[in-house]
Amino acid sequence: MRRFLSAISAVIILLSVLSGCTQNSPANGSASVAQGGKQLKVYASFYQMADFAQKIGKDKISVTTLVPAGTEPHDWEPAASDIVGLEKADLFIYNGAGMEGWAEKLLASLKNKGLIVVEASKGIKLLEGEQHDGENKEAHDAHANEASYDPHVWLDPNNAKIMLAAINNALAQADPENKSFYQKNCDETLLQLEQLDKEYRDTLAPLPQKNVVVAHQAFGYLCTEYGLNQMAIEGLSPDSEPDPARMAEIIDFVKKNKVKVIFFEELVSPKVAQAIADATGASTDVLNPLEGLSNEELAAGEDYFSVMRKNLKVLKAALE
Repeated sequence: MRRFLSAISAVIILLSVLSGCTQNSPANGSASVAQGGKQLKVYASFYQMADFAQKIGKDKISVTTLVPAGTEPHDWEPAASDIVGLEKADLFIYNGAGMEGWAEKLLASLKNKGLIVVEASKGIKLLEGEQHDGENKEAHDAHANEASYDPHVWLDPNNAKIMLAAINNALAQADPENKSFYQKNCDETLLQLEQLDKEYRDTLAPLPQKNVVVAHQAFGYLCTEYGLNQMAIEGLSPDSEPDPARMAEIIDFVKKNKVKVIFFEELVSPKVAQAIADATGASTDVLNPLEGLSNEELAAGEDYFSVMRKNLKVLKAALE
């Protein structure tokens, strides 16, 4: 947070140069940009917000993702250059629910009064997060304000529908001439989400095992929606490590419930998950929370739907 405050201070000087473009932006400035044949400038906090926006806006928008590819977003903070970019943006899309602890201060600092802001998780029933007894206190305190709720709402396809609708409405507000274009793309994506939801239900419902052991408490919405029990090694802070008592508790749970797979994430070290697997005879695999994709995954055309189907495949194998 200290780096973010420094960025705010540094950007004041830069904004004095840009103030003629941003400070007096008219309320309908975003619409005039799109109607003039240019793409809407959309900023998204992290990968999944950008992916949802791109599915609806396609070639009518230009999307900038603040958190770089391959970066774990929980601890990321904006730099001065990010703030300057937002002063010239038409839309800013962020998840909310505590995912972006920096968002409120950043938005309050902006002079771009024409900026349309989308808090994509607004209206979704949030799950409360948990702090395990063994969770690193310093890490927990650092996340205390933003980690009261589990922010990973997008991992339930039915929540993703709500998020898409919010983004669609904002794009239509910014660019009313292309409202029908955005609506068509939104409707098509909603149908894909309905199909994905059906695949998850049809695949997971008949499986005998319901316990999912994960390194990071990111899968509460997915597990709640599909009747699974999430057992997280650690809480909402993915970079904290369990103490010996928590490790013993998880190892005992894995043995008693005959859990076959311990899941970890690509953007976080797998060493704790591997240690539990070694102690119990389980294997490890990746369950992706879609907080960010690597450059290689992006180049290969991976997106929400392909990754969610990969998640379903590994869940099926683990729970059979």
